Amino acid sequence: MFAHIFMKKLSDLKVGTKGIIKEFTDLEMSVKLMEMGCLPGEEIKLERVAPLGDPIAVAVSGYTLSLRKQEASTIILQ
Repeated sequence: MFAHIFMKKLSDLKVGTKGIIKEFTDLEMSVKLMEMGCLPGEEIKLERVAPLGDPIAVAVSGYTLSLRKQEASTIILQ
């Protein structure tokens, strides 16, 4: 459980920064995210944030994906 102390959520990244997807905190959401290319081991980069902070645009698996902050908070990065 202590390993999670040093891990970041995708929703915590700053624009232009990258991370490697490690795992998900929500099983149901993880299936949806993996179908969209968010697979463990994939590099993901925060590209843009909407003016009010939601949604966000990320680059993953060779394309840009728009996610809600709630969805992004379920992705744990290395």
